Amino acid sequence: MPLPASQPRTLAHTRQVSYQGFRRDDGLWDIEGHLCDTKPQAFHIQGEGTWQADEPIHDMRIRVTVNAQLVIQEIAVAMDSVPHGECPPAQEPMQQMVGCTMGAGWRRAIDERLGNAKGCTHLRELLFNMATAAFQTITSNFGQTQPDVPPPHLGRCLSWGFESPLVQRQYPMFFKWQPKKPPTSTAP
Repeated sequence: MPLPASQPRTLAHTRQVSYQGFRRDDGLWDIEGHLCDTKPQAFHIQGEGTWQADEPIHDMRIRVTVNAQLVIQEIAVAMDSVPHGECPPAQEPMQQMVGCTMGAGWRRAIDERLGNAKGCTHLRELLFNMATAAFQTITSNFGQTQPDVPPPHLGRCLSWGFESPLVQRQYPMFFKWQPKKPPTSTAP
């Protein structure tokens, strides 16, 4: 279903973000993200330069190589177009993400290593959603390894909530699932 009709308007900016996932011949996985900002008219930043209509102001790519457990093995960054000469040095801190897992705590790991003036806002934005792209890429590799532990995507959105009809159909063993509470000690 399309969005409702909008009020009359003029395009001012376009941000395109895309992700692709690849299975490598060596058994690892590459997840690539691309962010591109353009404007439909010439754009000028005083002291920096002028970009023609539809010329990328930001054109950035990240390739994250992960293993089947989503642990980052390598990271590569390209900043083909940036508005400021101070932007490219933000590529180097990205190496701090090697060894991190694209799972629970992913956004926190990004903020701790690359947050605020430690990194680039646009590269962080690309990284945030790379975990979802990685999961979508590698999901066929995730088997049910423990019968009493739900797959990691359950309980993470309305459709995959433990009370949802979708979970009841696809994972009936986890329908209305509740995490087990640790045993309480009965000290004398």
